[in-house]
Amino acid sequence: MKVPLLDLQAQFVDLEDELTSAVTQVLRSTWYINGPEVVGLEKEVAEYCGANHGIGVSSGTDALLVALMALDIKEGDEVLTTPYSFFATMGVILRLGARPVFADIDPVSYNIDPQKMRQALEADKDKKIKAIIPVHLYGQCADMAEILKIAAEYKLPVIEDAAQAIGAEYPFVDGNEVKWQRAGSMGVAGCFSFFPSKNLGGIGDGGMVTCQDEELAKKIELLRNHGAHPKYYHSMVGGNFRLDAIQAAALRVKLRYLDSWHKGRKANGELYNRLFAESGLIESGKVVPPAAVYKGVAGEENSASHIYNQYIIRVTDRDGLRDWLLKNEIGCEIYYPVPMHKQECLGSDADNWSMPEAEKAAAETLALPVYPELTDEMQTYVVENIKKYYQ
Repeated sequence: MKVPLLDLQAQFVDLEDELTSAVTQVLRSTWYINGPEVVGLEKEVAEYCGANHGIGVSSGTDALLVALMALDIKEGDEVLTTPYSFFATMGVILRLGARPVFADIDPVSYNIDPQKMRQALEADKDKKIKAIIPVHLYGQCADMAEILKIAAEYKLPVIEDAAQAIGAEYPFVDGNEVKWQRAGSMGVAGCFSFFPSKNLGGIGDGGMVTCQDEELAKKIELLRNHGAHPKYYHSMVGGNFRLDAIQAAALRVKLRYLDSWHKGRKANGELYNRLFAESGLIESGKVVPPAAVYKGVAGEENSASHIYNQYIIRVTDRDGLRDWLLKNEIGCEIYYPVPMHKQECLGSDADNWSMPEAEKAAAETLALPVYPELTDEMQTYVVENIKKYYQ
């Protein structure tokens, strides 16, 4: 049996007519940049995320970049973030001439550890840290209550890197009340990626910035189009970060199905958990499945607390298992083999950091197929082959 890591063809078969119609309408309109499709997507994504404003941009990377630009992050500044994420989280900081400062991750959620954040801020005697970027990794929110509390103490803005987490929710608990808020609605800005492999993936590159503040939204809109308003009059230097109308049209079709896809991924994650438990792999310590760490006040998990952009297991002999699975035509991937604080592009600065939890995760974790169209038989085959490897 062949089990791909992701099967976009299976998704396309169900949506072909709707996607073809939406794209054809854009072609007929000849309005290919910004326009009504982009405006429509911006409103729909903002509403979905619980934000007042959405600004479509050219990629998730550019969403992060333009958010930092809007906060006037510049050369000599520092930005506090996680060492364990896709490179874009750090790359945008470096592109602005700023310096990334890292706080290690929580070993269960793989997200930035708020207490390690506090330690990094306490060590910042010169007050060079000007912003914080937590990442909602693999489809589960970082510990935003603690992160926002710490950020408020230090009067620092928080940009949510929600590239993998559209629709994921986090509980703010007040006594016997719990309010679940969606990724992208909690910090000063939320940054999303519509890369095709995401839960809400386009037919090319695309991204979105969400925010609550109208003035910040206007500034981001200005920056995404070379800082021009009106046309040819530039009050600031921005970039070409515009979202294509064809991407917006396709994403508007897909957005209607997003919650059902989330449910499918969650069901697949739960089936994996059960199959691993029945196999004895968890009890033996060979496999540690992912955990949905957030509960409500009654101890009940919100169905959207983890949207499983990736299903990540922590295993012994990770590289050997990866090779075995690939040999048996089972798709898998290492996210991420080199933590950001160890990347060569940091030069000598890479020698300054010790992030043991991030380094351990980079050496032990593996992503398994979890897309909604995955069948029970395919998941059973995956777990059976993992069990065979460890026998």
